[in-house]
Order: sequence, then C-alpha cells, then structure tokens
Amino acid sequence: MSESKTRGDRYFTDTWQLTPTHSEIVATLPLLQGGRALDVGCGVGRNTLFLSQHGFDVTGWDVNPASIARLQHIVDSEQLTNVHAEIRDLNTLRFNGAWDFVFSTVVMMFLQPETVPQLIADMQASTVKGGYNLIVAAMDTEDYPCTQPFPFTFKTGELSHYYRDWHIVKYNEDVGQLHRVDQQGNRIALRFATLLARKAPAE
Repeated sequence: MSESKTRGDRYFTDTWQLTPTHSEIVATLPLLQGGRALDVGCGVGRNTLFLSQHGFDVTGWDVNPASIARLQHIVDSEQLTNVHAEIRDLNTLRFNGAWDFVFSTVVMMFLQPETVPQLIADMQASTVKGGYNLIVAAMDTEDYPCTQPFPFTFKTGELSHYYRDWHIVKYNEDVGQLHRVDQQGNRIALRFATLLARKAPAE
C-alpha cells in the first residue's frame, strides 16, 4: 500500500489546498479495478491525485500551463511516480491510447463546439474493452437556460446519444450549481449532464 493511500483520501486536498475530489469520481471508484486513467482537463489535479492514491497510473492533461506547473510541483514534492502531467490543448488535440478509465469533469463547456464530437470519439477509442468513461458537463435547457458565456453546452439527451452503443451505467441531467455566483451572490444553478458508461468487454 502506498504511503499516500494510508494518509487518507483528503490528504492532497488538505495539504495542497485543492478543491475536493469531484463527487462522481468518488462514486465511480468502487466500480474500477485500477490500471491506467486519463484526466481530460485536469486543472491542478484534484481528481488525478485522488486516483493516484488508489493505485492508478494517471495522466492529466490541461491547456493551462500554470495549472500543470502546480500539479507537477505537487508530483515532484510528493515524489509520485504514477502521475504524468502534460500541457495539452483539447481544442486541437487528437489522441489514441489504452486507458482503463477516461474522464472529463466540468471541462467540456469551455471547449469550442466543433471540438466535442471528436474529443468524445477519441475518449471512446482510447478506452480498453471493459473500461469506463465518465463525463460531467453543463447543459442549456428550456427550464434552466445557460446564462454563462460558455462556448459549448449539452442539449437534452445529447451526451447519452454519444454512448448509445456502450452500456450506460449512470445518466442524469440533474440541477447543480456552479462555483460562480449571480449579482445577488447566489450560486448559479444549471442542469449538468452526468454520464458513466462502460465499453463492451472482450468476448
């Protein structure tokens, strides 16, 4: 067992003042068997570092050099050998690989609309048979119209349609809150598409 695992799941959050691990990552963990994970839009690494504690070899990509530099500083300071932080522009990136778990939490709304179909296709193609994809992203719906200047938002049923040939473990379009606040100081409410899907295992 790694030393960081024995420190508890909040070790990186508390030690490095990170926002907590995304709740959907925590909820998905019991279904996963370890292996290789890809964090598509990792920021400063809150989810990447959490998964590293649970035996994953994690690659984190983000376009922001400052975010990657901070993640790399944590990796170096903690002497982590199973975290790989790389600057990548998701709007121009094409990729392939063999990951057991590929995920993107609260990232796709910051991408250009034409980027998203190919990005999802690459995420799917880069997932091993029996592996999982997790996506959480903002929506624009009639009952909760998006008032934020996001370049992209999902429409009703759009994200699940991309995974119609996978086994959808979880899908919802529940109302959630951004960290941003409105003019009255209230956190802004939007619907978020949340999808966890499993690629068909090898026969």
